[in-house]
Amino acid sequence: MKTIAITGAKGLIGWHARAWLSVQPETQVVRVPKSAWSDPETLAGILEDCDAVVHLAAMNRGADDAIYDTNVRLAETLAEALQRTGGTPHVLHSSSTQVERDNAYGRSKREAGRILSDWAAKSGGRFTDMILPNVFGEGGKPFHNSVVSTFCHLLATGGSPSIDVDNEIEFLHAHQVAKGIGALISGDPVAGGDTKTWRPLGHHMNVSALLERLSTMDSGYRAHFIPDLRDSFDLDLFNTYRSYLYPDNYPVAFKQHTDPRGTLVEAIREGNGGQIHYSNTHPGFTRGEHFHFRKVERFVVISGEAEIAIRRICGSEIVRFRVSGDTPVYVDMPTIHTHNLTNTGSGDMIAMFWTHELYDPAAPDTYRVPVEPEADASVEKAAAR
Repeated sequence: MKTIAITGAKGLIGWHARAWLSVQPETQVVRVPKSAWSDPETLAGILEDCDAVVHLAAMNRGADDAIYDTNVRLAETLAEALQRTGGTPHVLHSSSTQVERDNAYGRSKREAGRILSDWAAKSGGRFTDMILPNVFGEGGKPFHNSVVSTFCHLLATGGSPSIDVDNEIEFLHAHQVAKGIGALISGDPVAGGDTKTWRPLGHHMNVSALLERLSTMDSGYRAHFIPDLRDSFDLDLFNTYRSYLYPDNYPVAFKQHTDPRGTLVEAIREGNGGQIHYSNTHPGFTRGEHFHFRKVERFVVISGEAEIAIRRICGSEIVRFRVSGDTPVYVDMPTIHTHNLTNTGSGDMIAMFWTHELYDPAAPDTYRVPVEPEADASVEKAAAR
C-alpha cells in the first residue's frame, strides 16, 4: 500500500489529485488539514510513513508581502516536519511558470522550491518541482483560479464576461496535472521519472479566443447541441463549462414534436458530425418512407414491436426486419434505399435514430418515396408527365 499525503487538498488541483489517486490500486490518500500547519510536530505525525507528499497549499491572491511570506513559511514548515519524521518520501511541489517573472508569487515559489530541494538533498529524499501553467478545470473558483473558471461561471449564470487584457495564456486541465502527479510518484519516465523538474505543456490561446469558444459552447448547449469534442482541449473546456451549470440548470425539458402518429423528441445534436433522436409511435402508424444518397442512418427499437421495411430505389423487392425492444438490435439503412418503420405491436413503440451528420433543412438529403413499389411507380409516372 502506497500512502500519499496532499496539502491544499481542497483546492482545484488538490481535488483532482485526490480523485485520481483514490482510484489507483494499492494507494491511500491522506489529506493534510489547514490546522496542521500551526505545529510542525502535528504535521510530522501526519506525514510519518508517507511514501509521497504532494505540496499544493499556497497563497496566490492578496498583498505581495503576504503572498511571499505565506508560501515561504509553508515550505519551511513542511521541510521542518519532514526532518522530524526522519523519512525520505518523494516531495512534489506545485510551482508555476511565474517563477520566470519578478513578482511576489514567482519569487515565493522559487524560494519554496529551493527550501524543499535542500531538504531532499540533505535527507536523501526525492524532490520534483512541478512548473505548472494556468490550471483550470471542474471545481475551480471563479475570479480566483483561472480566467476559464471566471468565464464559465459568468456564462452559466447569465453574466457578461469581459476581457481586461487580451494576453496569450498557456492553459492546462487539472486532470492532466493529477495524472502527471500519479505518474511521477510511480516513477513513470514519460512524466519525468526521477527528474527534479516536471513542466507539462498546456494549450496556448488568447483570452479573446477562449471567450469566443466558451460562448459558442454556451449558446449551443442551451439549444441542446453538443459541440465537436474530438479535440481533448475542447473536451476539457466543455466539461469545465458544464460543471458550473450543475445543479441549478437541471433537469432540462425537451421540445416535443407531436402529430397523429405520436411524439418525436430530438435528444441530442452533436458537433462531432452526428445526431440522435428518439420517438414514440402509436400502434399501426409508420415513420420514414424516404431514402438518402449520403446519410448514414441507424434504427434501434428500444421498446415495443416493429417492422423495418427497405426497398432499393427503382427495384421491387422489399426486405423486412421484425424487431423488438425485448431483443435490442440495430439496422443500418443502406443509401439509395427507401425505408420505413411501422409499429406492429398493441402499445406504443419507442425507437432511437442516429445519423452521422446534423439535419440541415437547406440540404436535408431526404427524399420522400414510399416503400411499396406500386406507390413508387405512380410517383415516377407522375414525375415523367
